[in-house]
Amino acid sequence: MTTLHRANGPDLTAADLYAILRLRSEVFVVEQECVYADLDGRDLLASTQHLWLTADQDVLAYLRILAEPGGGLRIGRVVTEASARGRGLAGELMAAALDGVSEQFVLDAQTYAQGLYARYGFVAEGEEFLEDGIPHVTMRRAG
Repeated sequence: MTTLHRANGPDLTAADLYAILRLRSEVFVVEQECVYADLDGRDLLASTQHLWLTADQDVLAYLRILAEPGGGLRIGRVVTEASARGRGLAGELMAAALDGVSEQFVLDAQTYAQGLYARYGFVAEGEEFLEDGIPHVTMRRAG
């Protein structure tokens, strides 16, 4: 059984932030071999919302929601711990992120994951592009 957590940037505890950053590093930097500046200064902003699922205090899946400069919201850093994949946890987080929100959302999906986001009303736009050597596509959901 998992527990859903939600917090804005300043409300994250040091332990929660550490666990989230550890998961992001394990998957994006180590597993996917993407050396990039994950610490972009946006995690602790009051406008950044973090959603994550835990079981026995372990962070299994995570995403964050950012306010876009021109309006709307951006979903990013969607990640699931390797041993927890295939259980629908990313979908559970997406449903929670979108629940009751009427604003437009945008995200940059790894191309293989388009189907996940399409189930939540996201539509691909533009050409596929490489980000850190991994094919991505921008997807948008109308508000």
